[in-house]
Amino acid sequence: MSETITVRGFLGGEVEEFTTLQGLPISNFRLGCTPRRFDRKTEQWVNGETNWYTVSAFRQLAQNVKSSLHKGDPVLVTGRLRVRQWENEKGQRGTSVEIDAEAIGYDLTFGSGSFTRLGGAGSGEDSGRNMTESNSESSNGSSSSAAETAWGTETAEAREPAEEKEAAPF
Repeated sequence: MSETITVRGFLGGEVEEFTTLQGLPISNFRLGCTPRRFDRKTEQWVNGETNWYTVSAFRQLAQNVKSSLHKGDPVLVTGRLRVRQWENEKGQRGTSVEIDAEAIGYDLTFGSGSFTRLGGAGSGEDSGRNMTESNSESSNGSSSSAAETAWGTETAEAREPAEEKEAAPF
C-alpha cells in the first residue's frame, strides 16, 4: 500500500540519524497522533487512542530534520504511507505503519517559529534576483510575478520549449 497522507502529531523521542554505506543521510523519528474530541456529557475534552508512526526522511530533509526537531515538538508530516506486516525470529507478528516523508514542518497552532533558508541545490535561490521585486521582465518581454521570480520559474507564456530545464532530483 502506498498513499500520500498528512499527519499532525508530536515527536515521541529525539530524531535518530544515520548514513548508509552509499552516503545517503536518513533521519527517523516516532510520531504520536492523539485525536481529541469534546464530550458533551462530561463537558470536557477527551483524548482518543494514540496512533504511532515511524517517520523516515532522506537526503537534505533528513539533515534539516535532525538539526531542527526535538522530542515533544508539534509537527505536520506529509509523505507516502507504508503499512507492513512483519514476523520476527521468535514467531511474533505485528504491523508497522511508516511514513516516507516528503515535507515536514512545525504545527504553528502551538507556537511560533522562524525559517532559515539554506543555500545550494534545491534551495529555491535564483542566482541573485531580488525576491522583493514586484515584476521582472523575462527574456521575451513578458512579466512574471514576484513569487514566480523568487522560485526561479517563469509563466508558461514566457517560457520557450528550448529553455525548459529538467527538475533537480531530490
